[in-house]
Amino acid sequence: MPFISAGYPNLATTSALLPALESAGASMIEIGLPFSDPIADGPTIQESYTRALANKIKVGDCFKAVADVRSKVSIPLVAMVSFSIVYRQGLDRFLKSAKESGIDGLILPDLPPPEADATCKKVNAAGLDTILLIAPTTSPQRRAKVAELCTGFIYYLSISGITGERNALPADLAANLAALRSVTNKPICVGFGISTAQHLGQLKGNADGAIVGSAIVKRITQHATETPEKIAQAVGSYCRELLAGV
Repeated sequence: MPFISAGYPNLATTSALLPALESAGASMIEIGLPFSDPIADGPTIQESYTRALANKIKVGDCFKAVADVRSKVSIPLVAMVSFSIVYRQGLDRFLKSAKESGIDGLILPDLPPPEADATCKKVNAAGLDTILLIAPTTSPQRRAKVAELCTGFIYYLSISGITGERNALPADLAANLAALRSVTNKPICVGFGISTAQHLGQLKGNADGAIVGSAIVKRITQHATETPEKIAQAVGSYCRELLAGV
């Protein structure tokens, strides 16, 4: 599951990336809505958000970019969004716009239970899936509650901290995932630090999906001065490299 920052470096690139990533083998795409105060994003994603916001990118612009190419993309699209953005827009209005654009689910990184309970019900009633985060430090009792609220998949953080490429995944990751499996049968996708084919190989058989964020955004940045089509081609090639050994 590749992650892209909506509107970075421009909205045309966002629209070009979505079908290109599916063609490259993505099973799902995470679309980050730019936010001025990222919750757990490292410098690479933070910078992409800053540049998108400097270009006056709005939530409605992001949704339109998705809607413009949704007919060309068959895989699920999920939006990573701070709840402060949702709150400012108004929950009902935001959910309606997300659904109409073709978004399938929301990742809400800053909405923990029990505060999340009522919101998740509304999200689900609007026809969208809810995806919440679980960290290695999350207690077993809290893990079960978070998992119960997830209707799409569980977003498991490989480490506690911020996003960013890393040389190796934690040695206890497989054991942590097995412990999480003991309290839920929901699909589990792992993010934070995943950037190589070897990482995906480590997750095979332990997780249901791998979320690649900073490494994708880094490739976009490396080609940011090129056309949207060239950027999409370069990122697609990287995704194929990731999948080659899995």
